[in-house]
Amino acid sequence: MRPGFIFRRESAVQQRRLFAGPFAPAKTFRKVRIPALPDPGGIVFQAVHTADVARAYHLAVKTPVHGAFNLAADPSIDMRTMGSVLGVPVVRVPAKAARSALAAAWSAHLVPAAPGLFDLLAQIPLMDTRRAREELGWLPEYDALEAIREALAGVEEGKGADTPPLAPETSGRFRSHEMATGVGEQD
Repeated sequence: MRPGFIFRRESAVQQRRLFAGPFAPAKTFRKVRIPALPDPGGIVFQAVHTADVARAYHLAVKTPVHGAFNLAADPSIDMRTMGSVLGVPVVRVPAKAARSALAAAWSAHLVPAAPGLFDLLAQIPLMDTRRAREELGWLPEYDALEAIREALAGVEEGKGADTPPLAPETSGRFRSHEMATGVGEQD
């Protein structure tokens, strides 16, 4: 299975860690809204809900098929769409300036997202999900916007799950070691 970005309410803790790091505790997301979303242009990605990915695996096990299946829900997401989901205006910024700002924040251990992630997002292809739909009979129950909205609601609620990567209690001060070792690095 080759899914787009996978979201659900309980993955909120991990999504926050991956993209915002230890300086953005869940409480911050409940109180502070970004004033605008920067748009360096050319970033379009696909998303899918965890339940829909699980259902695709279930169908693949029960169906005599071989090979890879792309999984994503409609619509594809660009920064204007994300701005609409977040309820904030979108401001066009030069891609080089956005990448430079991310690289500086990464070097200062302020964010866990490496500049390579920006490069990846700028070049990620859109997947054709027709084979999963036709051969597996897979249709997502959640559209991409619902999956993203659910994860964002989970961030605001501080949602997580009973596994170490998704456990809310492994955030915050328990991850302060990342200041010395680098955000996102392992001990």
